[in-house]
Formats: sequence, C-alpha cells, structure tokens
Amino acid sequence: MSKKNLRRISVLVTAQTAANLEKLARMDGQASIGRVMDKLVRDRMIALRRPELWQGHYLQRFERVT
Repeated sequence: MSKKNLRRISVLVTAQTAANLEKLARMDGQASIGRVMDKLVRDRMIALRRPELWQGHYLQRFERVT
C-alpha cells in the first residue's frame, strides 16, 4: 500500500446530510463517504481560488450525473 497523507477525523452531521453523503458516494462509485467529503472540500477550495475554472468543472460533472 502506498503511503498517503491521511488523517482520521470525526464529523457530526444531521441525518439528512449523512444520507446525502451516502447517496453521493453511491453515485460516484466511492467506497466511503470520507472520499466524497474529500472531493467536496477540494472542489470548494478550487472554487474559492478560481471560480471561473470551477464553474465549468461543476457543470460538466452535473450533466454526467443527471
């Protein structure tokens, strides 16, 4: 197994948020909601830095899901 810079954290969320994270994980084919949360945070940080680049990425992913 390759070494990755990972940290274990605990997050308290509402039942609706947990269900939505699980749904996103299934839609994206991820094994855990942790990877979904990682993607969401990464996408958000990109959006904060360069909103014009992120908008195209988001719209492309959204079209694939629907």
